[in-house]
Amino acid sequence: MQHRVKKRRFGRSAGHRRALVRNLVRSLLIHERISTTHARAQAIRPMTDHLITLAKQGDQHSRRQAFAQLQDEIVIDKLFGQLAERFSDRQGGYTRIYRLGMRKGDGASLAQIELI
Repeated sequence: MQHRVKKRRFGRSAGHRRALVRNLVRSLLIHERISTTHARAQAIRPMTDHLITLAKQGDQHSRRQAFAQLQDEIVIDKLFGQLAERFSDRQGGYTRIYRLGMRKGDGASLAQIELI
């Protein structure tokens, strides 16, 4: 039973799940729009919003916290440069999820997540 369990597991171990979410967030920050399953889109939304909030603070400590999550200097530079400037007047809600229908092979619910 899944009573009071908020985390999505995706049938993976903890390390594999962490790598999956990290790679999806990295792709979202690079391309600013990705298509994935709806459950994965919902799982990466909080981490993406938190990273953008850290980027808006802009100090060295926030940069190190973001680097600990993403471990990619190019993405960190974009996050703290372009994206922090773009979302400077916004108080939250940096992502939007659109439903795209069902995947043909297994019937999974597809979604597109994008930065606003």
